[in-house]
Amino acid sequence: MAQEHIKQIAGNKKAFHDYFIEEKYEAGIELAGTEVKSMRMGKCSIKESWISIDNGEAFICGMNVSPYEKGNIFNKDPMRVRKLLLHKEEIRKLDSQVQQKGYTLVPTQVYFKKGKVKVEVGLARGKKLYDKRETAAKRDQQREAEKEFKMSFK
Repeated sequence: MAQEHIKQIAGNKKAFHDYFIEEKYEAGIELAGTEVKSMRMGKCSIKESWISIDNGEAFICGMNVSPYEKGNIFNKDPMRVRKLLLHKEEIRKLDSQVQQKGYTLVPTQVYFKKGKVKVEVGLARGKKLYDKRETAAKRDQQREAEKEFKMSFK
């Protein structure tokens, strides 16, 4: 089986800091031509974005796609709401899970896959402050262990 070529455009480290990501889904995004060109240049940000479900359709809000330099009148609003392309059953399943207490949908990364722009949607549960401290402590322990391991070979 051949390795699929995936080129990341934007990542969302904040999502992993603020939430426990329990499930991940892949969705397409409905974009204009100049937005795709801008994304090919890597001009996209999903740090402050979220996903909402309205009337059986999924939308990504707060995603910033910088205007394409040579797009003039064809450029769209950089912060406009964009439709996500998911199967109806996936949307229904996600909507029912979001209705549960403490769950939300966040984009974790935007990437090119076989020439198409895709977004990875994470079903997330919010972290409490003590969870964030615990995660930071584990990361520090891991870093220390790696440092000691490297020192033992010198």
